[in-house]
Amino acid sequence: MDESEYYAALDIGSSTVKLLVGKVADDTVHVIGVTEVASKGIRKGTIIDIEATVKSIKQVIEEAERMMNVKVSEVVLGIPANDVQFQKAKGVVAINNDNREITDDELHRVIDSAQLMSVSPEREVLNIVPKQFIVDDYDEIKDPRGMLGIRLELEGTLITTSKTLLHNILRCVDKAGVQVREIYLQSLAAGTFALTEDEKNHGVAYVDIGGGITTVTVFKDNHIVGSSVIPVGGDNMTKDLSIVLKTSTEEARKIKYHYGHMYVEDALDDWIEVPVIDQDKHENISQKYVAEILGARMEELFDLIIDELYNMNVTDLPGGIILTGGATKVEGILHLARDVFQLRVRLHAPPYIGVRDPKYTTAVGLIQYAAKDDQFYNRSYVPAQDFKQPQPSNENQQSQSDFYEDEDFYDYDDEYEQEKKEKKEGLFSKTKKLFNNFFD
Repeated sequence: MDESEYYAALDIGSSTVKLLVGKVADDTVHVIGVTEVASKGIRKGTIIDIEATVKSIKQVIEEAERMMNVKVSEVVLGIPANDVQFQKAKGVVAINNDNREITDDELHRVIDSAQLMSVSPEREVLNIVPKQFIVDDYDEIKDPRGMLGIRLELEGTLITTSKTLLHNILRCVDKAGVQVREIYLQSLAAGTFALTEDEKNHGVAYVDIGGGITTVTVFKDNHIVGSSVIPVGGDNMTKDLSIVLKTSTEEARKIKYHYGHMYVEDALDDWIEVPVIDQDKHENISQKYVAEILGARMEELFDLIIDELYNMNVTDLPGGIILTGGATKVEGILHLARDVFQLRVRLHAPPYIGVRDPKYTTAVGLIQYAAKDDQFYNRSYVPAQDFKQPQPSNENQQSQSDFYEDEDFYDYDDEYEQEKKEKKEGLFSKTKKLFNNFFD
């Protein structure tokens, strides 16, 4: 891939909107810069206020252009897994050129053929993910181009989403003044690169815990098999702290990330001063008390994740569970997750300079997936000069270290929503039923 080619990934979340600009060379993302602003007009992954969302997108783009000294004209857009559906797709075409060689033309035709499936009027095709190509009777082919044959088949997965959800997001991006280069399901793009080949082959749950929602995605046989959303996230934990400690949401967020802990047994007895709302006084609380509050909510979320996997008919996960997302930065979450799931659990954050934070996993994955797709389908790239970089100004000049947001920046605006769920059976018994292959 030409090292001069740049991508801008737009990750519109319930709590923050992020824009990451970078290039991909030798399968490595070279980050040019990343900006992040508080998200307005989005709740639980769904747009509830078009104008407020447009304002947030404009703000993050303007900050990127100012801080990185570039002009962002088009973006790779991520779509949340709200209301996504997966169905098997199959396409068949005849190889009708004179020498019977499969070329880009046959590849594109068979993909188009696979998308000619019956999709209800209220749904829109988001992505088609090839699982294998078949040339005559030879299967398990990853790239059929250059082969000779009579018939080319494709087997894969068609991913559809709500037309209303997709069109509202596209409308917001359009009104913000930028074009959409490619659209991908967020969990598909991020999970493809956050997971190892062994994890994806054996069977793994990729769990992205964001501010407003938690996305659970399952991969098996190196292929995405399902993705769903739980309307609980880091915002709920922040709100819990704010209510119990009688402090502001801003203070609760700081406590969560600076002093918070998820695992009571490992938390300290150190005292933390907490300002009380509308009172000129502070109260002292221990980290253990904070851990009790945060751990209870996170354990409830893990319970919901188990329920969701059970509903997705997942019976075993040899690859374990991979956690990512901004809410996973709190200490003790890994220990708590291993206790609850009784499985191999690891945390993932992008390994690249400037974005070594789990909250950037989706944005990085969007760039990587777009670059991979462009290479595979021989799509034209956006040359660096198309970013129309303006001449540097002596005013407001910033160093490269200023291009990145402070890793401790979090801004959550969603209101508290109590999640009520009837308990059909105990958490531990459900865990044993779901993952019985991992218990003696």
